Amino acid sequence: MAGSNGTGNTRVTKGHGTQPAPGTLKATVPPQAEAEDRLKEHVDSVLARSAKTRQAALQSLRLAFSSRTLSEFLLERRLTLTDSLEKCLKKGKGEEQALAGPVLTLLCLQMGSGPEGEAVFRSLKPLLVSILIDSTASSAARQSCAAALGMCCYVAAADLEDLVSCLTCLEGIFGAPGMGDGSSAPLQHGPLHCSALQSWSLLLTICPTSHIRSILDKHWLKLPLLLSSNSIALRIVAGETIALLFELAQDTEEDLGHQDTEFLCAQLKVLATESNKYRAKTDRRKQRSIFRDILRFIESGEYQEETIRFGLECVYVDSWVRRRTYQAFKEVLGSGIRHHLQNNELLREIFGLGPPLVLDAATLKASKVSRFEKHLYNSAAFKARTKARSRVRDKRADVL
Repeated sequence: MAGSNGTGNTRVTKGHGTQPAPGTLKATVPPQAEAEDRLKEHVDSVLARSAKTRQAALQSLRLAFSSRTLSEFLLERRLTLTDSLEKCLKKGKGEEQALAGPVLTLLCLQMGSGPEGEAVFRSLKPLLVSILIDSTASSAARQSCAAALGMCCYVAAADLEDLVSCLTCLEGIFGAPGMGDGSSAPLQHGPLHCSALQSWSLLLTICPTSHIRSILDKHWLKLPLLLSSNSIALRIVAGETIALLFELAQDTEEDLGHQDTEFLCAQLKVLATESNKYRAKTDRRKQRSIFRDILRFIESGEYQEETIRFGLECVYVDSWVRRRTYQAFKEVLGSGIRHHLQNNELLREIFGLGPPLVLDAATLKASKVSRFEKHLYNSAAFKARTKARSRVRDKRADVL
């Protein structure tokens, strides 16, 4: 049954409520405003009474923060979101704490290295440390806090004291007694030790030279013990960390001639050629590939370069320091890494990309070059990088 109010503007249809009359334009909400409304709902839901609702909100925020740059939106809600994440970490159970860690990391990354990012890190650092060192907390929560502590410190720590305290805390996890023999550490703790070692190695990339020297004296002979771990992931992370420390030692002109590099190379050769049948084929292949690269670098200073392309730009990963930095951001951003490399000022500063490019349609069309021209450019760039690094490689070979 249908009727009219006599004005000709509204038609009421039974069962369907009030409908716009023909010819009347329906109001639309801009996509950006609609997305912001959903984000506001997720932020509010982090404080919901239901644990499932909070966890779903944290997952949605993680996806949103990793796929877009939202610094202006988050600046207005920084304090609210920081308080909410503090409650999740303090009162939530293992799964909720594990989800809160990446959201906190992404919040720091969005805020950048200025006062706002530093305030987020300073307020939640004690809580991250307390969960990380709590042996009764869930392994997933501790692993998440180890990753968050390393990345947030890398992005936002302003004082050397913060950096040193985070390094010490992380050392206490992967450097626990018995870790070298691979037998005393419970199997479920493997990911935790990997996460702690990865965060520790990330922080090494921003350490001052004087601290690198003390770390070399303390850990250069201890890290190879982790190469005999039962966990393939931990063996690989340990090998990459050794290569990173070796590179930092060379860059700071620290002499490792007195250390037993011959025994280290012998260990690396075993791992680069291991063919034990009790290990999965894919694990053996991955281990051999990575340890071949590590061994080549230790013996001759050669690094297998990688080019990361995004839009019209690219990042050259041509050192272990750059590799660890890129991997750390890729782990937290996932598929959103390319968007952030294009638009996030913090990442562009870290990788030396300059301000974000502003391109119009004409520029994009003009920028398209032939495959042959790309080949010529890439060849010239590769030769230039090889020539620039040749002196350093020669010096490393002389030291060995």
